[in-house]
Amino acid sequence: MARPLTFWFDFASTYSYLSALRVEETAKAAGIELIWRPFALGPIFAAQGWDSSPFNIYPAKGRAMWRDMARIAADRGLAYRPPADPSRFPQNSMLAARLAIVALDHPQGPLFCREIFRAQFERGQDIAAAAILADCLDRAGLPANLAAEAESEANRPRLREATERAVAAGIFGAPSFTLGEELFWGDDRLEQALIWAQR
Repeated sequence: MARPLTFWFDFASTYSYLSALRVEETAKAAGIELIWRPFALGPIFAAQGWDSSPFNIYPAKGRAMWRDMARIAADRGLAYRPPADPSRFPQNSMLAARLAIVALDHPQGPLFCREIFRAQFERGQDIAAAAILADCLDRAGLPANLAAEAESEANRPRLREATERAVAAGIFGAPSFTLGEELFWGDDRLEQALIWAQR
């Protein structure tokens, strides 16, 4: 019997964007149940001694990543555009992640997550801005009052708990996919993860 696949992502992650726009239909075609799981990469990077994205810490790696993103997006017909100011990468994704956790309690949650990624990587918008998040809620057909729920005392610990679960699963980057104790890292491992899910 096929096992559910958990998709771990951070909205600040470039390759998470690539996965988010294809993971649902790809998993559905394979007959695999998909679980969307936002988490925060920042604390994980900090535990490794990094104060920023490795794409900023290692400039050559960063240049290769932006070019790689452009090639993959072109191949997939995505409306991706690189940031006008790369120094603002990565964006602050904490509020978006808290809101996604609430949105994913609703059927439109995955659509909302895709709208956040599109706002950042296709429309060049600031996903830390309340107005942008409100627009993404509207595009996904979700009520505006979810924004207040996301910042409530009841919801705020949920992102920390998700991040702690990611650490416990051995996750060190995004996107990642897990099947029990099996960990697959990177957009290019999605197909392999789905094959394993069918075993």
